[in-house]
Amino acid sequence: MTAVQELAPSQEIQQNVIFPPGDLYSDEPPVETELHLRQIILLLQCLEWLWQDRNDFYAVGNLTIYYSPRQLKSELCRGPDFFVVLGTERKARKSWAVWEEDGKYPNVIVEILSPTTASTDRNFKKLLYQNTFRTHDYFWFDPYTLEFAGFHLVDGEYQPLEPNSQGHLFSQQLDLYLGIHEQKLRLFTTEGELIPRPEEVAQRETQRAEQETQRAEQETQRAEQEAQRAEQEAQRAEQEAQRAEQEAQRADRLAAKLRELNIDPDTI
Repeated sequence: MTAVQELAPSQEIQQNVIFPPGDLYSDEPPVETELHLRQIILLLQCLEWLWQDRNDFYAVGNLTIYYSPRQLKSELCRGPDFFVVLGTERKARKSWAVWEEDGKYPNVIVEILSPTTASTDRNFKKLLYQNTFRTHDYFWFDPYTLEFAGFHLVDGEYQPLEPNSQGHLFSQQLDLYLGIHEQKLRLFTTEGELIPRPEEVAQRETQRAEQETQRAEQETQRAEQEAQRAEQEAQRAEQEAQRAEQEAQRADRLAAKLRELNIDPDTI
């Protein structure tokens, strides 16, 4: 993000100000690097997959939040890298205009640090999100140095979050942990399970399907082997029966020959 400016506290917007229309387009500059873009997409994909059955939230990245009509005439804070609003309709938006959204501000904000924005994210934006947005959970993450910090709003002021034994920070608003996994900022359940990306889910399903197929093939092979063994046993039994029948036939022929010679077979 670029450097930002903000209204001084004495320049509060009066209630009788006429707000501009709410269908304003976002006015965000491109993200700094591909790594920043991939990180934002990663958080968005994971949360939307986890909450795929929910329609009461809005999650997005690099989108302008309009909260003052003066933003149309002066350079104010641009949109967070990633934010989540709870208790709202899940639908596509051109931007987030607070006055068109029942006065709602983000419940959770994540900023992706860069050399040009780190100071702003750690200082100015932290105060803005604390004092103006009143955003409950604020996190920042540097995809290169892996600097990671989080804050929760307590009595109107941000208090640092304490990491758990895995180094993860808990978001009360999301009821999820955020933590570093393979040098990426990821979401985790309260049980510590990694929230997967959709492609990771697809890979797991593919692996499971392949394993099921292999198990089925092995079962088929075992069944075929059992059938072959049973057939071999049946063949051996049939051969034994044939040998017994041949022996009986030979005995009958011998007995008949002996009778022709007037010899009692029982005397032999």
